[in-house]
Amino acid sequence: MKFYIDDQIQRNIIEILRTAGCVFAEEEARLLISEARTLEALFSMVNLRIKGTPLEHVLGWAEFCGIRISVDAGVFVPRRRTEFLVQKAIALSAPGAVVVDLCCGTGAVGVAIAKTLGRMELYAVDIDPTAVSCAIRNVTPLGGRVYEGDLYESLPAKLRGKVDILVANAPYVPTEAIELLPRESRLHEPKVALDGGNDGLDIQRKVAEEAPLWLAAGGYLLVETSEMQAHKTFEIFTQHGLIPQLTHYDELEATLVIGTKPPH
Repeated sequence: MKFYIDDQIQRNIIEILRTAGCVFAEEEARLLISEARTLEALFSMVNLRIKGTPLEHVLGWAEFCGIRISVDAGVFVPRRRTEFLVQKAIALSAPGAVVVDLCCGTGAVGVAIAKTLGRMELYAVDIDPTAVSCAIRNVTPLGGRVYEGDLYESLPAKLRGKVDILVANAPYVPTEAIELLPRESRLHEPKVALDGGNDGLDIQRKVAEEAPLWLAAGGYLLVETSEMQAHKTFEIFTQHGLIPQLTHYDELEATLVIGTKPPH
């Protein structure tokens, strides 16, 4: 049975959240109240939030492409801008496609693609065991498989040359810029999901280098990047034999480089 929250307690929670710097205090209060099972649990959740724990970690889920994705503490929270990556991947896909989600985190990207496509083969992989555990809960109910490993190393060999869509929301923050990220990201998300090396492109280079070995002829690699880095990502794709195109969506401030493996 759901416990009762009177208007005064709700107003107090909103004020506490607002004072702590939560911009959307009213919405956050509504979500916290809806998820809590006891008054004690609610106050515990509010306390975590005002100490800087990401809302999604407090709730245990994030909304992504209209889907509720499980998010464990210590796992990268899927960003709304990454919905653009999903939209483009779906546009390039067809039912029955073989889709691989590299650096999958919660598995949100692959899940959102699968929810739209329906019949498809989904494989997700991440190097972080905490993320893998979380992704298993999100991906396997849709018939997908999740692997722990460094990029391609743990994928089944049978997928070589068979992947239609390869998505990689790989970390692309330059190491020195990590300290400039919001406190929530710096303190509560794993560095391995954020740090892209000196110029932010180390993981993208590794992804692009091996992509032609795994993609089917005419298959696509889609990588999220930043506007500042996009031209370098474009060059990386070219260096590894992919035909690149750059696309940007202002509303979500999202930038992608899409590489096509030549058909011959």
